[in-house]
Amino acid sequence: MEELILSIVKPLVDHPEDVVITPEETDTMLTYKLSVSKEDMGRVIGKQGRIAKAIRTLVYAVGSKNDKKIRLEIIE
Repeated sequence: MEELILSIVKPLVDHPEDVVITPEETDTMLTYKLSVSKEDMGRVIGKQGRIAKAIRTLVYAVGSKNDKKIRLEIIE
């Protein structure tokens, strides 16, 4: 799943070396925290959050095969 997120996000940003994904797992949920540089935050979120919503839709669709719920958080 991390490879999918990286393959989507890295081409969007100007500083791909700053892209960091941190997974956090509980009994029922798997959360991926995506961190990018401040200059690239707008590129990842997009106008009115459209790009972030599209990324989340892809991640949720691929992760729906698992027993755990999957969340993607974009943090500063």
